[in-house]
Amino acid sequence: MAARDLTRQIVVISAFCFMIVAAMVGTGLLGGTPVQDLQDGALDADGSYLAPARQAFSIWTAIYVGLFAYTVWQALPGQRADERQRAAGWLVASTMAFNGLWLVTAQFGSLPLTVLAIVVLLAVLAVTFRRLVQIPPARWTDRLLLDGVTGLHLGWVTLATVANVTAWLTTIVADPGAGGADVWGVLVLVVVGIIGIAIGWASGWRVAPALAISWGLSWLAVGRLTGEPASTAIGVTAIVVAVAVLVVTIGAAVFARVMDAKTPAA
Repeated sequence: MAARDLTRQIVVISAFCFMIVAAMVGTGLLGGTPVQDLQDGALDADGSYLAPARQAFSIWTAIYVGLFAYTVWQALPGQRADERQRAAGWLVASTMAFNGLWLVTAQFGSLPLTVLAIVVLLAVLAVTFRRLVQIPPARWTDRLLLDGVTGLHLGWVTLATVANVTAWLTTIVADPGAGGADVWGVLVLVVVGIIGIAIGWASGWRVAPALAISWGLSWLAVGRLTGEPASTAIGVTAIVVAVAVLVVTIGAAVFARVMDAKTPAA
């Protein structure tokens, strides 16, 4: 078991390094084309009605810093045989690997392949987050570096998947006009809100996914209200859904903790 634990730690480090190199290529630092310019601009902030403004993507800094901190922390000797690391470490490594794979696919593949890559990433993140919920954290480091970082990653990729799929559909579906786009955009955002609240409910009202989803929705609203393609209906709906996801999740989390505090210990 000791050898397997050490292997897991090395795999996590390797997956993080792959993800960071892919991210550096994706931002153009290593000579690659920046993501917003790939696929004929389909992935840029003005590529579809459900693309967030560029400022939204700064959340990747928080996610990458969090994953770096997790990678260093899990590599410590004291974490080698930790049961929670054994349960989730391989999965977290997978999320980083698929994160990097999406960037490679966007750089060298096609738009449909990026959809496939991000859907797989979303599925692995959902499984990872579910595994963490099933094994409650015992320390604040667990809550922050495992639950918190994975929650942010999951929340953001949930919205990014919607944007990625919409970007692809925009290139293959005949333009329905502003009115048709408004209707479909509003309906999709309502579904995103339901999914965001459902993630909170299924996770015991962990807040990190809701923070990331609301962040993305807020910048989506900025993109539609101040940029192109413009849509007041989608922009206003994004604001309403962002507030709803955040208020419901935080409110339910506070209520649950108050009730737990009032429940006498057995």
